[in-house]
Amino acid sequence: REGRTQKHIVTPGPLAPAREQLAEMLLETGRPAEALREFGAVAQTEPNRFRAVAGAARAAERAGDGEAVRRHYAHLLEVAAGAEEGARAEVAAARAYIARQ
Repeated sequence: REGRTQKHIVTPGPLAPAREQLAEMLLETGRPAEALREFGAVAQTEPNRFRAVAGAARAAERAGDGEAVRRHYAHLLEVAAGAEEGARAEVAAARAYIARQ
């Protein structure tokens, strides 16, 4: 239901969408394929949300889906373009993964 609710133009976006929180819990409980699906649902409404893109990359990595890992890390680097070296661990992980490919 939250995913269908429109926010008022003056209201900021959700701090952490419910589906993103669910995806994080699924990832923490060893269910990466389900987590990846939920991170994908977040991407439908917020395609450039840093935490969701980074989470999708982590979930894909744990699920063993190399193509999805590459795709999500590449997207994360686009989202975080201009980020200072060492500013975010997720960006460093993305750069390292892409460099190994």
